[in-house]
Amino acid sequence: MSMIRDLRAVVRPTLRKSPASYDYGPAQDPAASSAVVDCAVYRDGVRCSDTINLRDALDRVREGRPIESCDGSNGFVWIGLHEPTEQEFAGIAEEFGLHPLAVEDAVHAHQRPKLERYDDSLFTVFKTIRYVEHAELTATSEVVESGEVMVFTGRYFVITVRHGGHGSLRALRHRLEDDPELLAKGPSAVLHAIADQVVDDYLAVTEAVQDDIDEVEIDVFSAGNGKASRGGDAGRIYQLKREVLEFKRAVSPLLRPMQLLGERPMRLIDPEIQKYFRDVADHVARVHEQVTGFDDLLNSILQANLAQATVVQNEDMRKITAWAAILAVPTMITGVYGMNFDHMPELRWKFGYPAVLVAIVAICYAIHRGFRRNGWL
Repeated sequence: MSMIRDLRAVVRPTLRKSPASYDYGPAQDPAASSAVVDCAVYRDGVRCSDTINLRDALDRVREGRPIESCDGSNGFVWIGLHEPTEQEFAGIAEEFGLHPLAVEDAVHAHQRPKLERYDDSLFTVFKTIRYVEHAELTATSEVVESGEVMVFTGRYFVITVRHGGHGSLRALRHRLEDDPELLAKGPSAVLHAIADQVVDDYLAVTEAVQDDIDEVEIDVFSAGNGKASRGGDAGRIYQLKREVLEFKRAVSPLLRPMQLLGERPMRLIDPEIQKYFRDVADHVARVHEQVTGFDDLLNSILQANLAQATVVQNEDMRKITAWAAILAVPTMITGVYGMNFDHMPELRWKFGYPAVLVAIVAICYAIHRGFRRNGWL
């Protein structure tokens, strides 16, 4: 814990003072409020003791000097933060020489997935996606939830900045620490592991979203479903389409950065790690194709649903028209005989009234039968 306290002191604006010179009041205690989740120094893939000063550790890593309780010459620092403020991140940015534009993006979040190269570092943005479980898909259901992970990768350091309530890297850090041979490859191994985890989460989400789309598709096209046939599923389809669009915005921009990391040699990426980025790029391409297919399929389902609603409305209009034609017959006949003229056909005939009723029923029956035969009723 003492290393974390040292790091929290580093992020203060008065960066160049020694830790002993700080005068913290009750509200300024850095241990009480910090965005630092975890930090460690690694030598040849092994996590060193947490009892060293962070700045001293960084200097020793740069110079290849020994670190107490840690042997080896190949080392780096990994700092993990969660939603840091500008003040909390300012000291770290200055200590590691991070580019101001990248720092601004990391603090304010809401960035597109991207890869930016600076003189001494790479800045990578990933959109994390989590599937939101729901008992029933409705017109207001949240299907996917997005977050962000920014990664600063340098020769001697990795800084991860996470935004959102999911996408924790704690389990990932533990898995890497259990594989010292891989972690010994340096910061590029951490960058690949993060990219791989993010994309693996994408694959899991695509399967869950596919189930939701299948459910909506069955409801729309199943026979005898009155709600679907009358366009009642349009709200659910549109909401699902909006969620798929959010998913697509996370996946599509990431394809090019992963291809660059896998195909173009970079001095900050270990050549042995680069081949693994090609595998990640293939997975991103696969997810991109699936999400694009989801979008197109939902367009087709929505159009089919609206077409079904139009057909039902046309059928209703034909029924209304048919019944209006049938009712027009008695309306016309009774209207004629209701004009109260003295001289009208069969007006004084004893069987005139029942004859008119029989005629009305016969004509209406004939019209009704004709409409039934033509499928209007």
